[in-house]
Amino acid sequence: MSKKSYLKRAKEVLKGEIDGLNAVRNNLGDTFVSLVDACLAALQRNGKLVLTGVGKSGHVGVKIAATLSSTGSPAVFLHPVEAMHGDLGLLGPNDLLIALSYSGETDELLAVLPAAKRFNVPIAAITGNDDSSLSRWSDLTVTMAVPREACPFNLAPTTSTTALLALGDALALVLLDCRGFAKHDYARLHPAGAIGRSITLSVADIMRTGDRCPRVTAGTTVRQALLLMTRARCGSVAVVDSEEKLLGIFTDGDFRRHIMRDIRMMEEPIQDVMTKDPITIKENALAIEMMKLIEKQSIDDVLVVNDKGQVVGIVDTQDLPKFKLM
Repeated sequence: MSKKSYLKRAKEVLKGEIDGLNAVRNNLGDTFVSLVDACLAALQRNGKLVLTGVGKSGHVGVKIAATLSSTGSPAVFLHPVEAMHGDLGLLGPNDLLIALSYSGETDELLAVLPAAKRFNVPIAAITGNDDSSLSRWSDLTVTMAVPREACPFNLAPTTSTTALLALGDALALVLLDCRGFAKHDYARLHPAGAIGRSITLSVADIMRTGDRCPRVTAGTTVRQALLLMTRARCGSVAVVDSEEKLLGIFTDGDFRRHIMRDIRMMEEPIQDVMTKDPITIKENALAIEMMKLIEKQSIDDVLVVNDKGQVVGIVDTQDLPKFKLM
């Protein structure tokens, strides 16, 4: 195989998998609706969703269970072999067992099903073969046949596992919508990491206040404003009126631009060189909203105001790594 053919072959594989996804999407129908209803019924009776499968389907099942749990639908993975050696105790009467097998004839998986039946646990199958042993054991079957595997021998699970993974995502996110799972719920389940912090922290939690948020009145000279910025180790200063309401902002970038034109600006009043109507954010906004604002506007400092338009703080991007937000 020549190096020139690497990309060609890779694109063929990706196209094959895309074709598989399209096939599953186009054939999705009432059985998927029944699967969603069965999941909702199990969760409403305080049960959980138990994924099971062997080999590549098992690996994908672990990921699907993790995605379901992280989006508000309690789920676990049960390995069929371990199930036959005591782990069946994980199954409860209120649960739904979701069995994954593209062929529907995996011996280790089929061995679990009679035991689940004895526990009166309903079984849902996701398979590429609706005329399989798995389908016959199951209370409902979602068929997700793909045209062929990306493997040149049409043997190695490739397109089928990609389709299964995507179908699992579809199930998780439909359930998310059905159960009214919101952003704050997601944050509650993801307390660690940048995602969790960005949707649990508010702007008030990370803004600078007091002396670390320099403020001057309109008549203050540029020189005085710069001294205040230096003392506060801040790259900008808010310009406010007597009631602390925002009039404008003056940044070190503004200083560099103006000093190049007129060195005498140092004694000018700040109101002559400030930026009027600067970008601001409310103190009760989420940190993720502030991060989106900084990225969209390409700014380093954001003034924080309350409902009265008064300056209550400033967010400096150099503080964000400290909060592990960048």
